[in-house]
Amino acid sequence: MIKILIADHLDKEAIDQLQAILNFEVVVKTGLSEAELVQIIPDFEVVVVRSATKITRPVIEAGKKLKLIIRAGIGLDNIDVQAAKEKGIEVANTPAATSISVAEHTLGLMLGAVRHHGQANLSMKQHKWEKKAFTGTELYGKTLGIIGFGRIGQEVARRALAFGMKILAYDVIPIKTDLPAKQVSLDELFKEAEIITLHVPKQPKPILGEQEFSKMKNGVVIVNAARGGVVDEKALFQALNSGKVKAAAVDVFDKEPPEDFSLIDHPKVIATPHLGASAEEGQKRAGLEVVRILKGKFA
Repeated sequence: MIKILIADHLDKEAIDQLQAILNFEVVVKTGLSEAELVQIIPDFEVVVVRSATKITRPVIEAGKKLKLIIRAGIGLDNIDVQAAKEKGIEVANTPAATSISVAEHTLGLMLGAVRHHGQANLSMKQHKWEKKAFTGTELYGKTLGIIGFGRIGQEVARRALAFGMKILAYDVIPIKTDLPAKQVSLDELFKEAEIITLHVPKQPKPILGEQEFSKMKNGVVIVNAARGGVVDEKALFQALNSGKVKAAAVDVFDKEPPEDFSLIDHPKVIATPHLGASAEEGQKRAGLEVVRILKGKFA
């Protein structure tokens, strides 16, 4: 029997399919602390997580039978990949499953930022009618700078093009694409973009910091639905106060949940609690991709 620990919420259909496989024993236990994981992981060959559960070095070292760690999602920053590699444990993810979910959320954040949806909603819930206070701008005709032009970046571009936006894209390597996007250097993107969105993995240091903000157009809009830490939160806060950044929409944070709510409380910020991939359809695709990976490996 292959014993599989589902340590974060996984789509029910995926769990049902896994439980129907005769040589799989599936155990669902969510919300486990590192200490609790260390206690139970020795019994399992596979652990499946999303973003909440951290598979740290102590957990991996305790996993005497562990053969495979699966992240039902894109990033691997909640898994100590180096520790897994040292022990010969395979690490897999589902990078394509939630691309559309994240791209749609990004466009929602973008619209919310330029049309003040969050602030207007709060005002209405206070029984106010402040129509003139929330005049926004259109996306049509605006230049969108996309940092990270992989699957999600390109899905964002497709949707932005439908809004009539002009696309500038930057990636560390040239990307082959049929999309009418001009691939540029970061400096050119900073100089020309009116809205900037990031779609990159966790970085050793922020991509956007004080120096990068200084190169941008005055009144730029920033959207981050990638990973906490790719934007320097203090530098963004200062850029909002100075007016360099007109508005920001932030889905991801240095620490989740945040301990410092200064950026979130800023009147020019729309914030969501890391919801990019949290769509039913995306999670179903991620779950079924987990099933495919496990069948291919063990069934």
